[in-house]
Amino acid sequence: MLLSAFALAVAPGIAIMLAIYALDQRNREPLGLLVRCFILGIAGMILPLIVQTMASVYGLRASGYGLLHSAFYAFIVVGLSEEGGKYLALRYFAYPKKAFDEPFDGIVYSVMIGMGFATAENIMYVFQYGMATGWARMFISVPAHACFAILMGYYTGLAKFIPQHRGTLLFTGLFWAVIFHGAFDFFLFIGDSIFQVLAALVSLYIAVRLSIRAIRQHRATSREWERLREENEREQEQNQD
Repeated sequence: MLLSAFALAVAPGIAIMLAIYALDQRNREPLGLLVRCFILGIAGMILPLIVQTMASVYGLRASGYGLLHSAFYAFIVVGLSEEGGKYLALRYFAYPKKAFDEPFDGIVYSVMIGMGFATAENIMYVFQYGMATGWARMFISVPAHACFAILMGYYTGLAKFIPQHRGTLLFTGLFWAVIFHGAFDFFLFIGDSIFQVLAALVSLYIAVRLSIRAIRQHRATSREWERLREENEREQEQNQD
């Protein structure tokens, strides 16, 4: 039973990571580096645990105190702390790496970090609340974390190769990850009616559509980036001859 619960908890994250890795068909990232990103994603839980524990100490709750209170909890206490933890790993570990050499790599590294976080969170939820929670999170919560990671990684990939707008692009990636994460949680925090659940799913649907578009655009951009790099290398070789 414990083994089945563990497998259910880790399977979604592994499946998403394999899918993203398969899409990275040019200059694939070193596996050791991706594993370290995954581990850092797990470590990224430290920040939200501290923030949410402090929020609890000061009497902040996800629901029960009005819409503004729930919005603050969803967007700041949960959304900003969780996405902020992932962002720190992406910005200060993966971003400076030499292997980060094409725009799509921003999505790859961000998803590995995000899935580390989501997998650790999933294990906690499955062992605390049971297999039914694991099945629900497999199709909703873990894909949601993947979408947030893709949106953040998309802008991080742009920032790497548009250095004159690096600060703005990095902030934009974190901003949209927090906004979609917060919106998804907010609608779930304010009640359990069918309308609120549907609103959460609509926000997730929008995030999924944007994530698919981001993947397509960065794969095309990375192909163009590789073509230009090869042309530049050929020109340098010709000049040397």
